[in-house]
Amino acid sequence: QVTLVESGGGSVQAGGSLKVSCKAPRLITSTFRMYEKGWYRQAPGKQRELVAAISRDDEPRYADFVKGRFTISRDNSKKTVSLQMNSLQPEDTAVYYCNLRSQDLDSWGQGTQVTVQG
Repeated sequence: QVTLVESGGGSVQAGGSLKVSCKAPRLITSTFRMYEKGWYRQAPGKQRELVAAISRDDEPRYADFVKGRFTISRDNSKKTVSLQMNSLQPEDTAVYYCNLRSQDLDSWGQGTQVTVQG
């Protein structure tokens, strides 16, 4: 497993923006680059769901409910993957988890709370 350290999140009014970031401090850059990186979220009483992911070839994909509002990015040199969230709505309230995965790995961050007040 890989240690993932998340930061960001917090509370914001509807229509506002937040950014969450996730760093893999113990990985070397070349290894970090090889993984698919993603952000998932889990709201109370709901299953964890994919929000956005970026492949090792830097191809992003988004859940339909965030298209046009959220942007996933990565900085391989800093071993960081981030999620910029704009136009947040109360239904975006959840714990957000970062994920690194490959055929041999499936590691999760500890989660960071995002609360959107309507």
